[in-house]
Amino acid sequence: MRRAETVAVVGAGSWGTALSIVLADNGHEVRLWGHKSNQIEEINQEHSNKKYLPDVHLPENIVGYTSLEDALSGLEIIVLAVPTKAIREVLGKIKEFQKHPLTIVHVSKGIEPQSLMRVSEMIEEELPSNLYDSIVVLSGPSHAEEVSLRQPTTVTVSSENMAAAERIQDLFINQHFRVYTNPDLIGVEIGGALKNIIALAAGISDGLGYGDNAKAALMTRGIAEISRLGFKMGANVLTFAGLTGIGDLIVTCTSVHSRNWRAGNLLGQGKTLQEVLDNMGMVVEGVRTTKAAWQLAKKYEVNMPITNALYQLLFNDGDARDAVDHLMGRVKTNEMEDLTI
Repeated sequence: MRRAETVAVVGAGSWGTALSIVLADNGHEVRLWGHKSNQIEEINQEHSNKKYLPDVHLPENIVGYTSLEDALSGLEIIVLAVPTKAIREVLGKIKEFQKHPLTIVHVSKGIEPQSLMRVSEMIEEELPSNLYDSIVVLSGPSHAEEVSLRQPTTVTVSSENMAAAERIQDLFINQHFRVYTNPDLIGVEIGGALKNIIALAAGISDGLGYGDNAKAALMTRGIAEISRLGFKMGANVLTFAGLTGIGDLIVTCTSVHSRNWRAGNLLGQGKTLQEVLDNMGMVVEGVRTTKAAWQLAKKYEVNMPITNALYQLLFNDGDARDAVDHLMGRVKTNEMEDLTI
């Protein structure tokens, strides 16, 4: 028998809401925090979150909160489901009132530009050590739209404390949502973050009208780039052959549910970056992560041609077709040499 717990999910966007449904289905009481009072009122009164998950009914054991302090009161586990750029702000609020250590499950897929920190490193830097006992990452090929409809999904969890990872595995796993464990925290975070860059590139390719050949090339060479950088950062390269590598790359590069793919598709059609971001109405993690990955490639002296081409396009007013031509016209090389770590 599963032990029922009370869990706070911090972030009432599509992913936070979908994970709340998984937890609620497993018999847990869920406190779903969001900063918009009208959204929380809708969650509590209508049991819906139409902006993010239209036509999805929320279980009644999901209760919305606008007070972060009330949402976390007395709890041991929180799920941090806010965009990477909001993590420090939210953690800053938490440390104002939190008195006892938490197990923090983060589900954000990004890297912070300038600091070049992974999300777990941001948490460690932002919170005093007495306010967390474990940091767990949950990642993998998992569109919120499909998870909320209870369609089959597999993810992985990782932590430096594998006992904590196994506890989170037990918290989430059910017949629709299968959860694996992986001891490679660095690899799981890097794979989940960097695949968004390749998804942007795949969307651009589709927006330009290129076919499956081009997208297959981007995905294959993309995972090679991710693996090279991940290895230099201390990851196990086998992680990138799993759920948070190839798995997440496939789903993010090929689905209209992917906001990174959609953003890239609009860029390929000729929209400016600002027009794309205004049109999306939601955070596109791949944009910030492209800047961070470009900086990491310089720091670790790793060859990342797709990342570099996308960086020039996004931040130096590059042209999408010119970027593809540049990638195709690079000096010839041996495929296996290029895969060498």
